[in-house]
Amino acid sequence: MGSCQAPPSPPHVAILPSPGMGHLIPLAEFAKLLTTNYGITVTFLTLDESPRINSFINALPDTITHISLPKPSLHDLPPEAKAETRTSFTMSRCLPFLREVMVKLKATTNLAALVVDLFGTNAFDVATDLEINPYIMFPSTATLLNLMFHLEDLDRTIQGEYRDHPDLIRIPGCVPFHGKDLLVPVQDRKDQAYSLFLAISTRYKEAAGIFFNSASSIEPGPIKELMSMNRPPVYPIGPLVHDTNSEYDNSGCVKWLDEQRSGSVLFVSFGSGGSLSSEQFTELAVGLEMSGLRFLWITRSPTETVQEKSKNDPLLFLPNGFLERTKEIGLVVDSWAPQLAILKHAAIGGFLTHCGWNSSLESIVHSVPMIAWPLDAEQNMNAVLLVDEMKIAIRPVIDEKRGLFGREEISRVVTELMEGEEGKKVRVNVERIAENAIKENSYRSLDSIVNIWKSKTSN
Repeated sequence: MGSCQAPPSPPHVAILPSPGMGHLIPLAEFAKLLTTNYGITVTFLTLDESPRINSFINALPDTITHISLPKPSLHDLPPEAKAETRTSFTMSRCLPFLREVMVKLKATTNLAALVVDLFGTNAFDVATDLEINPYIMFPSTATLLNLMFHLEDLDRTIQGEYRDHPDLIRIPGCVPFHGKDLLVPVQDRKDQAYSLFLAISTRYKEAAGIFFNSASSIEPGPIKELMSMNRPPVYPIGPLVHDTNSEYDNSGCVKWLDEQRSGSVLFVSFGSGGSLSSEQFTELAVGLEMSGLRFLWITRSPTETVQEKSKNDPLLFLPNGFLERTKEIGLVVDSWAPQLAILKHAAIGGFLTHCGWNSSLESIVHSVPMIAWPLDAEQNMNAVLLVDEMKIAIRPVIDEKRGLFGREEISRVVTELMEGEEGKKVRVNVERIAENAIKENSYRSLDSIVNIWKSKTSN
């Protein structure tokens, strides 16, 4: 009698995000998608530890194994080194540790792929040496991904700083940008962050494929352009958003929202790392109060906080009497809050956001129109996309003299979004896009690549 052969073990994928929740969340959602929908096993590699990151990792399903790589030392970088410089060096210096793990995985699993995020292209060398295909899971927009492919051309053809360029900068398939709205690491071409970012982007074409967190119903033009390049193949798999159903709401936000009228509350949050200057913090508080409308504000201490004792208590920086005067209409929370549970709540009628792509997608999925208030990274580009291209957000006008948004302007845009004609239009647009994005099931673009992984590992 012939012996029964055991079925081949499933393909295994190693995933390495750059440090930071903004990278961790979409790559973890991608890992969940592979394990839940396709039966692939995953090793998730991380380079940073904090109580919040550890609890996030501990909540991942059992099909995802986690390994924490030692975080390389950056003691030789100057204190003023930009975040992108620090991330780039972290990713390049972790390669010896990554190689060790990859060698073990290759010996013990059906290792089919290494997936890195937008900063991880140096890891392609490890994958290639081990004859493993390298992929990118790009956690941002198709628009920014197009820029990554065209940055070398812009570097060659535009003289001086992009922010001083007199004309709009045109990236094929995308809404045109003012140079000052391009992402932060390209704003100073003399800074090391720029040359590192340029070097990272030139390696994108070496990827065996690029997954990204968007969908044709969200960014039709940029995705069409990416598809037409055909090298490397691209896979829109969004919107992937972190499901926080399992997270307990210690902040009391949801309970407070339960008592508010449907669509009456503006949600104000600048993400896990966003904070404002003291002056801008005050203008926002006064602008919210002037509008007279309901708000839920997740707040952080101002950027230039010096006294240690007040650093962790943003409520100390609110204008005198603000909490008392707004207690009937507002709730200010100085701690973490479950953003997705808030955005899906019926009481929420708008979202004043820093335009991080994770937050923007969460807002889109739950049909919540936005006020675009970008702070950092690629958020200015996202704001242009949300306002000019998708028409699902309103952007306040900056007071150039003071370099900030004034209280009257904040009050105006809040009132316009929540009660005005423009607010009605953006609400209709976001509802239409949300409906189409959910129907699209764009993650099915993974079917073809998973079939390739399965055929390779079963041979």
